[in-house]
Amino acid sequence: MADRPAVLVPLRVLEGESVPEGVPELLSNAHVVLLGYHVIPEQTAPGQAQMQFEDRATARLDDYEAIFEEAGATVERRLVFTHDGQKTIDRTIHEHDCLAVLVPNAIGAVDDVLVAVRGTVGIDRLARIVAGVFGPMDASITLYHVADTDETDEDIGTLLDGMADRLGDLGVDESRIETRVEREQGAFEAIVDAAETFDTVVMGETDPSLVTFVFGMPADQVADQFLGPVFVVQREPPPSDSDE
Repeated sequence: MADRPAVLVPLRVLEGESVPEGVPELLSNAHVVLLGYHVIPEQTAPGQAQMQFEDRATARLDDYEAIFEEAGATVERRLVFTHDGQKTIDRTIHEHDCLAVLVPNAIGAVDDVLVAVRGTVGIDRLARIVAGVFGPMDASITLYHVADTDETDEDIGTLLDGMADRLGDLGVDESRIETRVEREQGAFEAIVDAAETFDTVVMGETDPSLVTFVFGMPADQVADQFLGPVFVVQREPPPSDSDE
């Protein structure tokens, strides 16, 4: 049984952004880091915004926290008034050692999971998210690789077999795992096309254009491409001076 992976769920808590249907159940096996944030104008001091909006924002976070806990997740939460939403998300990822960030689109039952395996994020981190979140479910897991022109079949087999083996080590039944390779499209376009037939997507943060796509576009445009939730698995953080 895999440990509960830490998954960041960022919500613009005062802008009508809420927890979509099915997301608490999706994260029932995770440790949810619930980030409620509100972006304020440069000329507004965070302390001033906190005095004005904290009670309303806290009440909404109370409701969201209860929903996740009722579904079975463990939860820790933060409320931040910030001038830069993306920097706040990045800092929270680091401070809470989050394996992934969730783009929380609505979802029903989880039957099919697409895992983009590209070697840009360590296999162990991908596997820990997949096994931790989906291991206790019955969903099928498709390991999907978009091959570079110079990759051999042997290279691809080594990558995908390594990922499948790591999932097995974490308790995922091999009968639930399938593999699929794409050679005719660019990585981003291929993943977007493939995602249409899956309930949710797991992919690394360094896949081409992903961060800009997920966090640099309005939520409705993201939903036009990925209809279900997207787990953005983070790279291993660089060692700090204290680690060296």
